[in-house]
Amino acid sequence: MKTKLEYIWLDGYTPEPNLRSKIKILDLPMDFDIEHLPLWSFDGSSTKQAEGNFSDCILRPVRLYPSFDITQYPTTYVLCEVMDPMTGNEHKSNLRAEIGLDDDSVWFGFEQEYVLKTKDGNIAGFPEKGFPSPQGEYYCGIGTKNVAQREFVDMHLQLCLNAGLDITGINAEVLLGQWEYQLFSKGAIKASDDLWMSRYLLYKTAEYYDLIIDLNPKPIRHGDWNGSGMHCNFSNEKMRTEGGENYFKSIFNAFESRHDTHIQNYGSGNEFRLTGKHETQSIDKFSWGIADRGASIRVPLSTATNWTGYLEDRRPGSNADPYRIVKVILDSLEFAEKLMNMKNYMSDVNTDNLSEKFGTLSNKELLNEYQNDEEYELTSEIMESSANIPTKEIQFNLNGK
Repeated sequence: MKTKLEYIWLDGYTPEPNLRSKIKILDLPMDFDIEHLPLWSFDGSSTKQAEGNFSDCILRPVRLYPSFDITQYPTTYVLCEVMDPMTGNEHKSNLRAEIGLDDDSVWFGFEQEYVLKTKDGNIAGFPEKGFPSPQGEYYCGIGTKNVAQREFVDMHLQLCLNAGLDITGINAEVLLGQWEYQLFSKGAIKASDDLWMSRYLLYKTAEYYDLIIDLNPKPIRHGDWNGSGMHCNFSNEKMRTEGGENYFKSIFNAFESRHDTHIQNYGSGNEFRLTGKHETQSIDKFSWGIADRGASIRVPLSTATNWTGYLEDRRPGSNADPYRIVKVILDSLEFAEKLMNMKNYMSDVNTDNLSEKFGTLSNKELLNEYQNDEEYELTSEIMESSANIPTKEIQFNLNGK
């Protein structure tokens, strides 16, 4: 059976990669799977992934999305990893491979915002010169005065559903011409794969409508206009089941201590969006808050009720690479687990001689200072330890507020 396959991959451009694709027609059985698909080469010198004198790079299929294209022709979208032909290993631009084994007990929900522009560069719905009415009526708006290009949005939604993507909702956003869709997946790799696939369908659909997709985190730099983010909701099994206020506060501490690392992986140009205004926290600050959309991490009311559930990281920009986002979140969750293990250890420590070692605080005050999540800094000895509690003498510094 003649089968249309669209091989899709990420190029080597920085700071964020672009999507690339090409189509292959193969005779395949009706019930084909990924093992039936061949490797395929491309010119890496045209994608910043190879030099011209040895330019072949290899595409390795990693996930299939059987579907129909916008013309309703049966199509299987083939997401690929880029391989280095010299070594046979993953190409250095292949960030997907850095995540490791996927764990479907970790759940992610991306909120992908984007702005639609006409081919002349104007934001859809904006007048040719100047600006529309101030923000206020556009969010979840209805009617041609308050929304732009709904037909495009509905078509993109349908194509995503056809491809088996778990789109959980769409809505018009605060800025006229700005939209958002929500995408849920289990497992860090699958969540990132699905997000890139949804973006691919977004760009492909825009071609048919003569529209431009703008993922700039701050499409309008001046004035009272919202930016575009990609809030990332996440949870692991422990957060959803066992939970507990102490565990969640360990997560907050871990994310705060790694704030700069998160920001480095959350998209270029994000400093223009994370200003402390328009439902953001300043890029140089970290905060968490219950139902607080001006915080770095929002704690949903449903989570705060009994401290089980999920969290929303509101820092990622709309152009961020989801492979980077999930990797840094997984690393911070692992660090939070180490902090919890340290707390559990300290709760069992004999405090009789601690004050002699750590200064003027009483034994009980010192231990309470640590357990109450004041700012603290673990030495490299503890930072590098495994989840197993060390048996040798533990040193730490307390930086009380």
